[in-house]
Amino acid sequence: MRFSDFSDRFHPGSGILELMDDLSMTGGSDRKTFMLGGGNPAAIPLMEQCFREEMQAVLADENRFEQMIGNYDAPQGNKRFLRSLAELLSDEFKWPVTEHNIAVTNGSQSSFGILFNLFSGKFTDGTSKRILFPMSPEYIGYAETGVRNDIFEARTPIIDAESHGDSTFFKYMLDMETLNLDSTHGAVCISRPNNPTGNVITDQELSELCSATRSADIPLIIDGAYGPPFPSILFREATPVWNENIILCLSLSKIGLPGLRTGIVIADRELIQLIQGSNAINTLAPGRFGPTLVNRLITNRRILDLSRDVIQPHYFKRAKQTVSAIRELMRELPVRIHVPEGAIFLWLWFPGLPITSQDLYLRLKKRGVFVLAGHHFFPGLSGIWEHAQECIRISYSGDPEQVFGGLQIIAEEIRHAYG
Repeated sequence: MRFSDFSDRFHPGSGILELMDDLSMTGGSDRKTFMLGGGNPAAIPLMEQCFREEMQAVLADENRFEQMIGNYDAPQGNKRFLRSLAELLSDEFKWPVTEHNIAVTNGSQSSFGILFNLFSGKFTDGTSKRILFPMSPEYIGYAETGVRNDIFEARTPIIDAESHGDSTFFKYMLDMETLNLDSTHGAVCISRPNNPTGNVITDQELSELCSATRSADIPLIIDGAYGPPFPSILFREATPVWNENIILCLSLSKIGLPGLRTGIVIADRELIQLIQGSNAINTLAPGRFGPTLVNRLITNRRILDLSRDVIQPHYFKRAKQTVSAIRELMRELPVRIHVPEGAIFLWLWFPGLPITSQDLYLRLKKRGVFVLAGHHFFPGLSGIWEHAQECIRISYSGDPEQVFGGLQIIAEEIRHAYG
């Protein structure tokens, strides 16, 4: 068969395809596997019990279960859910948000597929525009979402390896001097907390980005899949921000519901209408399982309490455990850990690594350890940056014994690579 250029986005070398393929490798083999690569959230018993209770409430409510599985939702999303979330955001954060500022999608990946193509490519005035990532690395799933090639542009960060009081850590900092927004940019996008590094840009950095994008008359897209108001997997202070120049993307995945594929976009009403149209044309309507299941948690604000009192402490404890394990297992190796400030990953940098991150990934995969090679996380970056080949992302959301077992093998392979 012969395919159009559109088929290039689905080639086997795609980083996100590699990630999701690896996530399915947990069964069918006698070999023990260590899943440190994927983005599955932790199985937190209190959250699982909460979701079971909410499902029982849906089943007990006359006709609600039948409506959930038997009817299409509106293309914008479940009306009851939209109203409940708008009230939460308005009451808790004083944002000028109504149900007309919110749309539901079939997962964050769908959200970004819509947004990136709305703000990049050919415009009606004949210009071409790109999406700018102001601080690489960025989320692996962004890379192949464009229907055109070369829709991304990225900037390298400042690497602060000195000011953390511990030589184990380093941190990426936003370099505003290299931002250089101009007419070739359709939007700026940043994840907060960052996937893959766990970095949380400061309130000051975010304020500067907001000012720069507003001055350039382009939107700022904030990927808040791990941030406030839920699941709020944050280990440092980070003020939630929204205005009509910001497009905030949320998700139900990291509260523990990735299988329900529920993305949320909070934006100017004109953009919400376009997302509504995209939903209708491409999928008829977003799924209603997720919004129906969590609506009561939104209405009674319990989702905020669970995020603060259950989800955040769980991951904070796991992050500390994993950092301690890396220090124990790799104490004589030149490993640097990005300061864990949020999300569910650690970003490991091995300065001067003699092999590529892909080679390391393949060596580990042969031994049943699944991580993510760092070079996948630099979409839009021009030129060669050796640093991108010296990093890997690991998830600490799994069972601590499995994480520790995987780290032992990683340490062995790193030791072997350095000779």
